Amino acid sequence: MKKRTLLVCLILVACTALWAGGKAEATAAAGAKANLTVSWWGNQQRNEITQNVIDSFMEANPNVVIDGQFNEWADYWNKLATSAAGNALPDVIQMDYKYINQYETNGLLLDLAPYIKDGTLDLSNIPESVSSVATEGDKVYGMMIATTAPALLYNKNLLDSIGITVKDHMSIDEFITIAREVYKKTGIKTNIDYGDSENYLDYYMRSKGHILYTDGGLGVPSAQEFVPFFRIYEEGIKEGWMVSPSIFVERVLRSVEQDPLVYGSSNDARSWCAFFWANQIPATQKAANAEKFEVGVTNWPSDNHKLSNYLKPSQFMVISSKSKNPREAVQFLNYWLNSETAGSYLLCERGVPVSSKVGEHIAPMLDEINQKVVKYINTVVAPKSSPVNPPSPIAANEASRLLGSLREQVCYGKITAEQAAQQFFTEANKILAK
Repeated sequence: MKKRTLLVCLILVACTALWAGGKAEATAAAGAKANLTVSWWGNQQRNEITQNVIDSFMEANPNVVIDGQFNEWADYWNKLATSAAGNALPDVIQMDYKYINQYETNGLLLDLAPYIKDGTLDLSNIPESVSSVATEGDKVYGMMIATTAPALLYNKNLLDSIGITVKDHMSIDEFITIAREVYKKTGIKTNIDYGDSENYLDYYMRSKGHILYTDGGLGVPSAQEFVPFFRIYEEGIKEGWMVSPSIFVERVLRSVEQDPLVYGSSNDARSWCAFFWANQIPATQKAANAEKFEVGVTNWPSDNHKLSNYLKPSQFMVISSKSKNPREAVQFLNYWLNSETAGSYLLCERGVPVSSKVGEHIAPMLDEINQKVVKYINTVVAPKSSPVNPPSPIAANEASRLLGSLREQVCYGKITAEQAAQQFFTEANKILAK
């Protein structure tokens, strides 16, 4: 796997940039009409915000016409892979940390370095530690657009009503104790990262000092290390406090609006918590408003939060190497990063912005929920965290699908936690060794 510069100070600088100063609005695009497609994943709130940014860019740059394309998380990556295979990627692509290595390795991303050199992409208000994340030698394949962190979101009103206080830095046993108590008192269950199991398994393994996916194999020494992870689901199903995978059959996985925290016709189909990300706090609160409860936030449970916790790029923006209008695409990226107008729409919906100028501009605009995002990152995660793992190798996608399948089999009682752990250790190592 190609290595990228990952500096410990990256996130701390990005977070404090919210209150710093800077300069330079986006440069207006010039020349003939140019058509661009911009793609992203997200919820309805994000879709509206992003379209506002697109509209404001087109108003300032009438020679550019942008077609915005969005999907929910799972559909997004399936469609993006299909587009890549058909040599028809969108011009500007919202990219996740765990997939950027795959697209760069396959030669699908535009090198942004020449545009940085000629000033089309202005990095004067963006810390070097931030702008160096998606690099390979002298080439720049993407720009980090905001920072985020794993975040456990929960129904604070529900827990307050039954006398439960959630503290930061919960151990796994403390979390399970709450899950049992909530179920006993209300019948409402617990959902632990269904549909994206590798995120919590990675977090769990970091607490043991292990990197889950590495080049050539798992960074975990034995199958026994995985048993406690699978046992959480096994015991949760047997004791009744874990939601059944069956409730997700007709739901869009990783959709804030359809997550059991805010959606469900019965207690069996609801969860008191959601394993989300800090930048999803505003969208989750908006969805929770219909149910009239306040969203609380803390970090995911771990027995060593100093090792488990991390801050990471919430998303990158990359540009297709096949774009017919690369300069205009870079100008849109520049507008996204540096425009105060764009920042006024985006606020912290995707995470804390990386431009010091934009951070200074939006600070007075932040409502209570966006201030909660910044406070959580700066006071809960940043002081007690470790550097994010390097991007996963390409084969990790297949290994993650295997993990999801095994976890589901454990929940349905088809295999034991021990059997799942052994199968994952054996088969995932084979997958990663290819």
